[in-house]
Amino acid sequence: MTRRRLLILFAVAAFLCAGMLSYLADSSPDGLEAATARGCAVVEVDGSATVTGECLAGEATDHPWDAGPLAGYTVGGHTGSTGVAGVLGVAATSAVAAALFRLLVRRRGASGNRTPGARP
Repeated sequence: MTRRRLLILFAVAAFLCAGMLSYLADSSPDGLEAATARGCAVVEVDGSATVTGECLAGEATDHPWDAGPLAGYTVGGHTGSTGVAGVLGVAATSAVAAALFRLLVRRRGASGNRTPGARP
């Protein structure tokens, strides 16, 4: 199998997982969120939820990027767009990784393709 074909296969698998499996994971909180919520009670006050009780989540504050375009694993806060947010996340991560890999390959090529630790 060629390197190009293998990369395409991995890309297709990543996009399918991000676009389809993310809907299955979206229905319940992750382990960290569930652990910090132990001992909490959520009370609705004036249309907003307030956390009470003895727990770590009671000390949490909103993240500065909480209103960002992919906040809450959705696109623009629209429920049901979890798969689209996953695909966009994979695309952004792949673009950054590809740029870094190209930069490293260029830098390695400029240094004369020497293996680390080899003597000149």
